[in-house]
Formats: sequence, structure tokens, C-alpha cells
Amino acid sequence: MEITKFKVIFWDFDGVIKESVQVKTEAYLQLFEEYGGEVADKIRQHHEREGGISRYIKIPLYFREFVQREVSEKEIKIQCDQFSEIVVEQVVNAAWVPGVKKYLEENHQRQKFYIVTGTPHEEMLGILKKLGIESFFEASFGAPHKKTAVLEEILKSEGFRRDDCLMIGDASTDYQAAKQNQVPFLLRETDENRELFAKIDCPRVKN
Repeated sequence: MEITKFKVIFWDFDGVIKESVQVKTEAYLQLFEEYGGEVADKIRQHHEREGGISRYIKIPLYFREFVQREVSEKEIKIQCDQFSEIVVEQVVNAAWVPGVKKYLEENHQRQKFYIVTGTPHEEMLGILKKLGIESFFEASFGAPHKKTAVLEEILKSEGFRRDDCLMIGDASTDYQAAKQNQVPFLLRETDENRELFAKIDCPRVKN
């Protein structure tokens, strides 16, 4: 797939722009380390399978399903804030996905780029600013915005033709957002998502 032919590109962030999926995995494991190895294994498997889902959904889910206890809204916020403290600098310092920075620098003036991510909105804006790439994007949408709804709203408000747009992602949420909005999808394939996408027929790249 030749991505230069598209007028609009919706980019996921972790695993697509930065090699930061593992950073998030380790942060979840650190949050839940007191609950032992069995819980850690379940969290790792779930996070790697469902990479694009917000921490605001995952953290209470992990407590409910794996730790077997309900947590209050206040406690969820504390855990999410702690998660944020762990990951922001590590995400900024993570390696770039090969080729992506050069592509963004060379093409942001002739194509329209949008960030569509499960990372909290304000946190994502801060990360883009620290990386010096916020000006490359028309807009950035993070949690609590849902990816499918974001694409639907942008397509509607901007009047883009669907086949002029491309969603680049590495998670099932990215694929579903593209599919439900009838937008072409490009998978950034990794060791973590290869099995998940084994039966899905879509274009894919490694970098």
C-alpha cells in the first residue's frame, strides 16, 4: 500500500509512531505487582491483545476481573495518575518506529494528519509537544474520545471522501474504527499483534 496517495491519515500513536507498547505493558505490571505473577500474566496477555483501549477502562477491568475487587472512582483516578507518571517520559524517550519521523516531517504539509489514540487527550498533547511534532497534526484525539466516533465525526465535519483517508494502527480498536467507518486500514505488524491479526486480511507493514 502506497500511503503517499492518501489525502488524510489517521495515526494511532503507541506502536505506530513510537515503540511504546512495551512501556505501557511494564507500567500496568508495575501498578499491579503486589498482586502476584498470575495477575501479571493475565494483564500482560490482555494488554497485548487489546492495545488500543484506554487505561480508564483497563485499570478497573483488571481490578474487577483479575484482582477480584471493585474500586472507587477516586481510586481509579489515583491509579491512572500514577500510571501517567510512570509512562510519559518513557514514551517520549522510546524509539521511533523506523521511518515514521522522516515521513511526518516530509509529508505533513501535503497530507492532513490526525492522532487518534487511547492515551488520555491532555497527556497526548503534552507528549507531542515534548517531541516537537504537534504542528504536524491537524488535531489530536485521546481518551475519553472513542476512535470509531472520532473518525466518524472528522469524516462528517470535514467532508472527506472515505477512500481518500487511511487509518494506520496496530490494535483491534484501530482496525474496528476504520472498518466501521469504511476507511482503508494499514496494520503496523509487530510480534505482539501478529497472532491477533493472523486471520484478518489487511495490508501490513513492519515499519
